[in-house]
Order: sequence, then C-alpha cells, then structure tokens
Amino acid sequence: MGGTELEGLARRVRAASREVARASSSVRDDALRAAADLLVNDPSGVLEANRADVARAEREGLGSAALDRLGLTGERVTQMAEGLRAVAALPDPVGEVVDGWVRPNGLRVERVRVPLGVVGVIYENRPNVTSDAAGLCVKAGNAAFLRGSSSARTSNMAVVAVLRRALAKVGLPEDAIALVEDTSHETAVAFMRLRGLVDCLVPRGGKALIASLLEHATVPYVLDGDGNCHVYVDAAADLDMAESIVVNAKTQRPGVCNAAETLLVHADVAPGLLARLRTSLSEVELVADERARVHLPGAAAATEQDFATEFLAMKLAVGVVDDLGGAIDHIARFGSGHSEAIVTRDLVAADRFVREVDAAAVLVNASTRFVDGGELGLGAEVGISTQKLHARGPMGPRELTCMKWVVRGEGHVRR
Repeated sequence: MGGTELEGLARRVRAASREVARASSSVRDDALRAAADLLVNDPSGVLEANRADVARAEREGLGSAALDRLGLTGERVTQMAEGLRAVAALPDPVGEVVDGWVRPNGLRVERVRVPLGVVGVIYENRPNVTSDAAGLCVKAGNAAFLRGSSSARTSNMAVVAVLRRALAKVGLPEDAIALVEDTSHETAVAFMRLRGLVDCLVPRGGKALIASLLEHATVPYVLDGDGNCHVYVDAAADLDMAESIVVNAKTQRPGVCNAAETLLVHADVAPGLLARLRTSLSEVELVADERARVHLPGAAAATEQDFATEFLAMKLAVGVVDDLGGAIDHIARFGSGHSEAIVTRDLVAADRFVREVDAAAVLVNASTRFVDGGELGLGAEVGISTQKLHARGPMGPRELTCMKWVVRGEGHVRR
C-alpha cells in the first residue's frame, strides 16, 4: 500500500470517527450486538479464513505458542461474540462527568469524558484482538484503525468484514472500522507516522514491534509492553493454594502476556513447594538459580537473561529468596511492569507487596492470568498498558476516552 493510498484510507476513517462520536450510545451498542450475532450465526467464513492462515503458518514453521495465539475454533469465535456483547452491556463512558465545581466568581467547571477519535492498533498474530479492539473503540465513540500481522491477514480481513457489515446494519459508516491489509514493514512504519489522522496508537506485540514504534512513531502511543510476570510464594503461603496458582499462571495458556515467567519462593517453603512442582510442572522446562536447583534436580542453571525473558512458552525461571524484600528487589530488577502476584496468608506481607511492587497490576492469592479485560469486567481489552501516562493496565472503554474541560458562565470576562 503506497503512502497516498494509506493516507486516503486514514482520512476516511477520521471522517467516520466524527459520525461515531455523534452517534447515540444505543446505536453504538446495537452495532456491537449485531456483530456478535453475525459471528455466532455464521462463523464459517472466519473459521475458513483462519484455517488458511494456520496452514500457511505451519508450513512456515511458526512455533506452537504462536500457533495457539493465531488459531480460532468455534468456541473462540463464540468467545469473541460474547466479548462484544459484554462490551455493549457496559456503561457508556462518553459524556461521563468525572468531576465538577463552582468557582467563587460563579463559573461552573466540569471535566467530561469524550472519545479519543481515531485509535490505531498495530498487533501481531491474534485475530481475536481484531474484534476486541474494534468493539472497545466503537463503544467509546472512536473509529478503529487496525493493522495486523501477515500471519493473521486472511483471518483479520474476514473478521473486519463481519464488523463492517454490522456497522452498516445500524447506519454507522463502515470506515469506522478499517484494516490496513498491507502487512509490509514499510506500511507499518507509515501507519505509525499518521500524525494528525490517528489520535492514539496502541501496539500489541513483541520487542521488535515496540522497538520499531519507539524509533519511528510520530503518533502519540500507549505502550503494551512485555509480560515478564512473577509469582512470589511467601513463607506464610498455603502450599496447596500456591501450587494451584503457579500451575495455572504458567500452563493455562503459556503464550500470552499475563502468563507467569518467573517463580520466586521464600527459602522457608522452598523444599516442600518445589518438590510438589517437580511433578505438577513436569511438562514445563525449568531453569533455576543455585538455591532452587537443590530442590529441582535436573533443572538447568538460570542466567540473568532467563530472569529477564518473557518466554511465552512452557518454560519457567525459578529462584529462591530469603524474604519478601528479596522478592520485591528481584521484581524491581527484572520485571516489565505488567502483572505480579504474591501468595500468602500474611496480611502485612500482602499489603507491603501491593504497596511496593511497581506494576500495572498486583494480585494477592490469585493467578496472573486474571489480568485481562474480560476477566476484570471490561468486556475485553484493546491492550494492557505497562506505562504510567494516560492509561495503565487493561485498557477498556474508559481508557479509550480523554477529558474535555467544560466551563459555563453568564457573560464572565477576566479582569
């Protein structure tokens, strides 16, 4: 896609964004419900397109975790539809008065939520992101401008076609959801540089995508960074609970950003817990520090790079620490600011962990896998922000708005 063609598409999306922003909440919600119905009633087109993508990816040698992220089933398409319905059922953030006050001179001041405008989402491999991101954008009164990866190109085109049909059914412009079908690196860079046409860019992908964004983007962005997530098992942990949480956080779906990549264990409970995990994590490749390897015979020695890596695979780094402070220091050194969990029955330890660990999400006695828009009541997410400006953590409809100051007077002039 040439620069002129991409810019032309972007201008159509921007024009559509103004119509979406003017549309009522009920119309926007109707569009999402219509899309959900279309996905459930006739998923064959989406599934056929996805089978073609998966077959091509298998021929090209894509890894198992990436294939899992790419693949769709009837159940996953149904989950996409349920996500759209859940988003439609959420309160409308547009027009929400966040706060307000009256100045001594009688001016009435309010801060009100308004749409961002055009939200660009550049993402890799996961076609369910197409419906999640588009649905959240429309819910919040925005247009969704999407650029997926080459591996999911056919799937993304099929999903976007369904979403655009739903927009047309309720009288909204189809260009409120648009896909950049050219997946070349040059077009990706041009997409990142559509300043003035795209209001906010959300990247969902690996280190190469983030590095490219940091080098080339002129559009304001919200970083969806690595998920180097930790589970710390404290001295006061219930070991049955700890084992269940660790196994779930690592193995329930290892190829996603909220899966655990490092286990830290207090020295007092390391012998008992690690003996259990040798069995329950038998299918996971374990790399461990010297103290943990005493209880994990056969585990390879963990390097500092291992503790800094988001594996996105059935691999886990394991370390033993002397106390809670040691765990917090380790997370500060190696964590990516995504999601960190503690397992403990000690309320003081839990409170200290929550207070001192610097991450978008902190969990107490729960798996890191719960840091997900759908699980936390947002219906879905356009991404999980690991930065601290504008939005942090799972990004739902409220995070796809910004503030407008509204000041009402009665002929006031400043003296």
